[in-house]
Amino acid sequence: MKQMDELNMRQELKYFIRYSDRDLLKYRFTGLLQRDRNVGANGEYKIRSLYFDDYWNSAYETKLMGTQKRYKYRIRIYNDSDTVINLERKLKHDNYTTKDKATLTKNEVYSILEGRYTFLRDNSQPLLREFYYECVAKVLRPQVIVDYEREPFVFNPGDIRITFDRCIRAGNTSFDIFDKKLPTIETMAPGCLVMEVKFSGFLPKMIKKALPTGASDYTSVSKYILCCDKRMDLYGIL
Repeated sequence: MKQMDELNMRQELKYFIRYSDRDLLKYRFTGLLQRDRNVGANGEYKIRSLYFDDYWNSAYETKLMGTQKRYKYRIRIYNDSDTVINLERKLKHDNYTTKDKATLTKNEVYSILEGRYTFLRDNSQPLLREFYYECVAKVLRPQVIVDYEREPFVFNPGDIRITFDRCIRAGNTSFDIFDKKLPTIETMAPGCLVMEVKFSGFLPKMIKKALPTGASDYTSVSKYILCCDKRMDLYGIL
């Protein structure tokens, strides 16, 4: 795996906000940001991710400990469709992040869920070969499904992306990422959501001035941690 400081990383800021704050921020952004071209008629799309962790729960523990350099694997789909299926490795160094991606098929995902990893070993995509090593050497296994609805905006000159993520839910017991009727559990207080701001280089002043200013607004929230904790609250297991 490449060293994180060799990668083209982006800065990532996260905020806990209320729906009323979102509406005010969207008003402030009027004329500055454009809607992402991938959204549906309602301005949103659904994201579902199946997160993995190893025998020692390293992704979970390093996040809680505030480890500067860490990473986690997930399989991600959109709008409950199997048209686009990506294995992603998210790398994080303090507030900077980057992602590696590789494509999977639905049958390949089910093979992974059944513990059949051999097909990954000789795959032409380097990330899948590295994922095979993690599965075999570190006992990497499915941990939790995370669902949410995303409303994204972009500002092309600064490669800026601002998203509002609502209805963050944890999968109940199954790891079947393609199950459209999968039972899920809400993880956040009513009326709350997560805003993420991602950018390369610097954040223009006109965007920065529109963001929440109170120190208490900024958070290191992780949807993965939220959903793992919710399952622990209910079932007493990670």
